[in-house]
Amino acid sequence: MKTQNSSFPLNAWYAAAYDVEVARSLMPRTICNQKLVLYRQLNGTVAALEDACWHRLMPLSLGHLDGDEVTCGYHGLVYNAQGRCTHMPSQETINPSACVRSYPVIEKHRFVWIWPGDPAKADPALVPDLHWNDDPAWAGDGKMIRVQCDYRLVVDNLMDLTHETFVHGSSIGQRAVAEAPFVATHGDRTATVTRWMDNIDAPPFWAGQIKHALGYEGPVDRWQIIRFEAPCTVTIDVGVAEAGTGAIPPGGNQGDASLSQRQRGVNGFVLNTITPETDGTCLYFWAFARNYCLGEQALTHKLREGVANIFREDELVLEAQQKAIDERPDYAFYNLGIDAGSMWARRLIDGLVAREQSGKAAASGVIPIRSVA
Repeated sequence: MKTQNSSFPLNAWYAAAYDVEVARSLMPRTICNQKLVLYRQLNGTVAALEDACWHRLMPLSLGHLDGDEVTCGYHGLVYNAQGRCTHMPSQETINPSACVRSYPVIEKHRFVWIWPGDPAKADPALVPDLHWNDDPAWAGDGKMIRVQCDYRLVVDNLMDLTHETFVHGSSIGQRAVAEAPFVATHGDRTATVTRWMDNIDAPPFWAGQIKHALGYEGPVDRWQIIRFEAPCTVTIDVGVAEAGTGAIPPGGNQGDASLSQRQRGVNGFVLNTITPETDGTCLYFWAFARNYCLGEQALTHKLREGVANIFREDELVLEAQQKAIDERPDYAFYNLGIDAGSMWARRLIDGLVAREQSGKAAASGVIPIRSVA
């Protein structure tokens, strides 16, 4: 696979922020090379506007919020949450073309989602399913990392967890991950990699979790079910259970009913959604949710910080990889069998981009900042 310039579909929902990040203040954020300003309105809903005043392109994020309206900090033009100018200084008549772009926004699963493409195509049903993040049957928390790399490199990293053996050897990595067989499947918008590891020693992280939750020490059955949803959301069903208690289906069939028989184990979901910021940077939102010891807030905090340290190891690898790619722009990647999941993910992303680009002749998927008469 030949490396190429980053490309991302615009007609998709991208996480712009955690819900707690957006408050009664102006927060700048860049999504798919588009500069936005986000703020929470008086009724609690989030507004997202183009971060450039119609008059002289002053970033609106450098202005101030008054009620539900944004006042430009340069000449005082005022905009409502729909992007329409409602006041101009020193004149009663408002130029009817005075507006900035507003973006469709949905708040779901603890994330604020933005649709940077054609607003007419912003289907709420397309918001990725990350319900574990606010499901009362699960407990967890996460963070956002700004990574200096092409967002697709993060997807590659998540779709092939054999790197755990070598990058995360002191926590979740072990030789069994690199040596275990796996199955890769795909659909129209999804790709899945399933790996079962039976009767093995638990790595340090999981050994600590099953001992803390159940008091168990001994061999475990371990699973990793990685599911990619285009363009850039990855959920990973992970955990360990007492060896031989039914956590792994007979024959390793993913759809087997015994997939739910994990009572003698600990189960987590690693939730990941990656937002292209620029061609060479991305916003990596992640969370770890668990279904055990739900009332232990101290454990939630400890796990969040522990997983953050693990992902810091990934961040160093990804940024080093991006630097090497930038130094060799014509280099072609070589693929191994372990790359099956990431290869399918890339194909699905490329398909979304190609369909958008092929439709631009009829109707552009990119909304211009403004029309010039």
